[in-house]
Amino acid sequence: MRWQDLDQQPCSLARTLAVVGDRWTLMILRDCFLGIRRFDDFEKRLGITRHVLTDRLKKLVEHGVLTKVPYQQRPLREEYRLTEKGLELHPLILALVSWGDRHMADERGAPLQHIHKGCGKAMTPVTVCSECGDTVTARDIRVQVGAGWQEQGDEVLP
Repeated sequence: MRWQDLDQQPCSLARTLAVVGDRWTLMILRDCFLGIRRFDDFEKRLGITRHVLTDRLKKLVEHGVLTKVPYQQRPLREEYRLTEKGLELHPLILALVSWGDRHMADERGAPLQHIHKGCGKAMTPVTVCSECGDTVTARDIRVQVGAGWQEQGDEVLP
């Protein structure tokens, strides 16, 4: 499987990675969730080249994850804002951050805390079943072929 063909795979993870699966895109999304919106701010915070940043932002806009919104008319200047589709990536970012807090933080602990506005407490994301509300882990889930599966010759399930 070639990287540029991921969006053609009969797998939601592969299709998602085709849009958000490189390190710079994930770092841009992290900054979006931290309130960064302007090109120069992304460039300065990330230390990313203009070419790479332009490419990643363009891709996120093309896929409807970000939208460009004017903040100045003369000259026209635009900022990048998360769309509803983009906001739905928040659980993914939270899960990656939480994993990093547990497995990659140094002895000082997590560099940032995520505070739930509703109760004011530092929170850790959990995955729950949408049907019964029980907490689920990888050991609690069975995978089966769904309606969107198209046989590609590769066996997906053991």
